Amino acid sequence: MLRTVITTGARRASSFLAGQPCTKRPLALHFIGRTMASTNIPLSEDFFFRQLFDRESCTYTYLLADLKSKQAVLIDPVLELAERDANIINELGLTLTFAMNTHMHADHITGTGKLKTLIPGCKSLISKASGAQADVYVNDGEVVNFGRHELEVRATPGHTNGCITYVCKEQGMAFTGDTLLIRGCGRTDFQEGNPTTLYESVHTKIFSLPENFKLYPAHDYKGLTETTVGEEKKYNARLTKSLKEFVHIMDNLNLPYPKMIDKAVPANKVCGLQF
Repeated sequence: MLRTVITTGARRASSFLAGQPCTKRPLALHFIGRTMASTNIPLSEDFFFRQLFDRESCTYTYLLADLKSKQAVLIDPVLELAERDANIINELGLTLTFAMNTHMHADHITGTGKLKTLIPGCKSLISKASGAQADVYVNDGEVVNFGRHELEVRATPGHTNGCITYVCKEQGMAFTGDTLLIRGCGRTDFQEGNPTTLYESVHTKIFSLPENFKLYPAHDYKGLTETTVGEEKKYNARLTKSLKEFVHIMDNLNLPYPKMIDKAVPANKVCGLQF
């Protein structure tokens, strides 16, 4: 039976998060060198992983499942693509237990509420600190189980107060939401954003993971699909700076007001469904 175990341990968005144009189709990022490839942690045979993409908001949605129990979770679904996601889940014979978010999004409306109507028994899940409605709330250090697999919840605020990163240690992967993007990060000028908090979140909760852990963000605007802890610690143009330099960068981005925020945030406070 799938359960949440609580432990005490530790529309196009051309300038929404990073001021970058959204590409129409993500391009896989491959490494040819043997050294880089040999560090990858292989997925276990009973673990299913699928990365899905929304062209309008450049959002990535992630489907994870235990192939023996068929229990699954879906991270950061998009409202307009909820039927697509439900069809894939049904075709694969999976049971979606949680439709979950990394935070309360401001650039698109979540598909969690819609998925609950399409897949009976599915529950919505989000961090308690997000302030959004959900069936299940999680906090830092808790664990979300699906079959024998699990996701550790790490609080990574800074983009919003409720941002969390889901870490699947056995598979060597983490889902960073908008806190850490590929070679960038989420903006910090609205929704309780704070550059100092974001910097500390990344360095203590994400960069502390093994360097060969693969990282999967909630968005990408250049067609990249994944990165690693080691890459971001070396190449991230913002988060490789000192804290003082990072704060200066984030305070001077001068990005335009997010075009979807006035619609998305109120909807996402109620699981993506407004009545």
